[in-house]
Amino acid sequence: MDKVTLPKRFYKVASVAPSEAGFAVELDGRPIKTPAKAPLILPSEALAGAIAHEWHTQGEILDLQGMTLTRLANVALDRTPETRADLADELSRYAGTDVTCYLAETPSELRERQEAAWQPWREWVGKELGVVLVPVIGLMASPQPQASLDAVRDYALGLDDFRLTALTWGCSLLGSAVLALAVERGALDAGQALSASCVDEDWQIEQWGEDAEAMQVRANRLRETQALQLWFDALP
Repeated sequence: MDKVTLPKRFYKVASVAPSEAGFAVELDGRPIKTPAKAPLILPSEALAGAIAHEWHTQGEILDLQGMTLTRLANVALDRTPETRADLADELSRYAGTDVTCYLAETPSELRERQEAAWQPWREWVGKELGVVLVPVIGLMASPQPQASLDAVRDYALGLDDFRLTALTWGCSLLGSAVLALAVERGALDAGQALSASCVDEDWQIEQWGEDAEAMQVRANRLRETQALQLWFDALP
């Protein structure tokens, strides 16, 4: 097996510089570019500063996978402009099978926890965005109102590339368009949204104990939801 050579740090300082289109991130005064060779230009100084901080705090070996904000910015600049319709469709599909709509048949205590965590946000998204989703008991899929799925898609298409990118990523992290929309709108903290998405998982832990591998996955998700919150907080 070939040995993988990890990239070494090749710069001393990461900084932010204003540009005509926004704010650039520079390494020793040279602007960073995306994988598609586009300038890494961010819409706010705060977001550019957060990405510069990712680069500035790297060690001798660059942890590219751990640079969540940089990866998200690359997607927003290189891919999202050409895939906006696909991303909106993906968000609509998430809403069609949203985790907040699937309640346990038994035990009743678990179902009560699910409803305590999820019902307020189903009601919120209905009032705020006109996305009315119908909960079901059990795992059998049930079609959601087409008007609600269309409302999710239309809302997504109205976002700029940076918000749309993060909203779609938030759905994948949380398994829920409802919770991701609440985070994007600033109604719910991303860490709280992660807790709400893990009601079933936490129940299983209570019954059977912690699994080391699963807890590591959870820790990684927590780190990424914190990055998601930082991203939305830093956008204009």
